[in-house]
Amino acid sequence: MTLERESVLHSWCVQAEWNAPTVAGGEGAFFWDEQGRRYLDMSSLAECANLGHQHPAVVRAIREQAERLCFVTAAWGAEPRARLAERLLEKSGFEGGRVFFTLGGADANEHAVKFARQAGLKPRGWVLTRDRSYHGASYAAMALSGDARVSHQVDAADFHVDHVPPPYAYRCPFGSASDAECAERSARHVGQAIDARGGDEVAAVLMEPDAGTNGIVAPDGYWPRLREETASRGVYLIADEVMSGFGRCGEWFAWQRHGEAGRPDLMTLAKGLTGAHLPLGAVVLSREVASRLEHERLETGLTYCGHPLSCAAGLAAVQAYEDDGLVERSRALGARMRAELEAMQGRVPVIGDVRGGHGLFAVVELVKDRATREPVSAWAQTHPSMEALVRRGRVGGVSFAVRGNLVLLAPPLVIREGDLLGALTLLERLLATLEWS
Repeated sequence: MTLERESVLHSWCVQAEWNAPTVAGGEGAFFWDEQGRRYLDMSSLAECANLGHQHPAVVRAIREQAERLCFVTAAWGAEPRARLAERLLEKSGFEGGRVFFTLGGADANEHAVKFARQAGLKPRGWVLTRDRSYHGASYAAMALSGDARVSHQVDAADFHVDHVPPPYAYRCPFGSASDAECAERSARHVGQAIDARGGDEVAAVLMEPDAGTNGIVAPDGYWPRLREETASRGVYLIADEVMSGFGRCGEWFAWQRHGEAGRPDLMTLAKGLTGAHLPLGAVVLSREVASRLEHERLETGLTYCGHPLSCAAGLAAVQAYEDDGLVERSRALGARMRAELEAMQGRVPVIGDVRGGHGLFAVVELVKDRATREPVSAWAQTHPSMEALVRRGRVGGVSFAVRGNLVLLAPPLVIREGDLLGALTLLERLLATLEWS
């Protein structure tokens, strides 16, 4: 049989260096390779297997839907599509709104921008996003992203996208002395950027409310203040909840931690929407935005948008989060994980900062010197010891995710507390024994 490394192009890597094990199966927070080696999944693979692997209720729903109807286009109705839209509007509190289903997160973000421009009568309106963000890898999504890995491939201005500094409190671009001050200055700068461009020229602000592989978790005061800055100028706020949704950050959607003060005009979903059992994304629109499109023709859509199989998986996933109490569980275990990491920080000098912990998502930032906050490697280069951490973690039966000078922790919400604590113990041992100079 031809080896996969000789026949497949793999994303986000140098092809000649790709040589990963073949995953053969999974259950709960674990998966295993074809050699029978088991791994505790401490990243939900791509921060998407929120329900763990092979959740029986979701697998059963896919099987039952496949026996009834595999496919119908969006020109026809599909029962699981309608029911899933109803549940998403219910969970988000977007009463009277609408849901547009996509294939994943990148096209959800692109469609959200399309809808914001069309509803706001700004067909070429500018969109503000932030540096060091990620919204997808299609050309428009790369323009939206403030991602150094792909910035050379696309000119954001060609897509009418402006980038603003991130609310990165540990290294605040505004020289703030506290998290609260960084939140205030970062949000205020967005308002100033809208004014500089002209409110009539700006269609939307697109931001991640919490989690992201960029490793920046905004201070608590940032999102409500950002909502104030956009609303006062009549600019739509789009919450990219592709990674942060469905319990990952301790709420159904991360913005809900701030209540009505944080409610966006649109939000984008994917990943946890089906727990990664099948590909599916969505844009959830408020009543106000949806009403502006009610008598407008939508000149957009892809063949598999709202695929019945994927929507059936999404419907079962939403029910599983609810039945298993996973949103609340994530909040409780996330707090425990954050406490353990902060205690670890006191014992391991290479840990400069710990962020997150609102749910089962946390960032550990590694530095050479805590006083100067010099990172172990310049963003987004990966220190050789980070790669060694991943390799040795696998030998120890744990799959860790790293990026640049960050360890990203986002285990399935079904992880057992003992397994979580065991993985953190292994992480501490690795951080303490690897060479970081």
